[in-house]
Amino acid sequence: MTLADLDKPAELTVWPGHAPAHVADARSFPTLRAALAAAAEAIDVEDAKPWIITAAGDILAPNWIRANTGTSRLQ
Repeated sequence: MTLADLDKPAELTVWPGHAPAHVADARSFPTLRAALAAAAEAIDVEDAKPWIITAAGDILAPNWIRANTGTSRLQ
């Protein structure tokens, strides 16, 4: 993944972090940067399990998102 990928579209799916989930919230974002910000917020606020699929087809797992979504990294 490159810095240019941050400005390309991405799909975010958020699974609830509590109890077994039967329904996920899926949304499209105009940029990966926006999807990462929403995913980080879902982790912090809801203890959710977000997954992102980038425009290039990369799949970003919850642990990757958690490790790579510091404030300075998304700027």
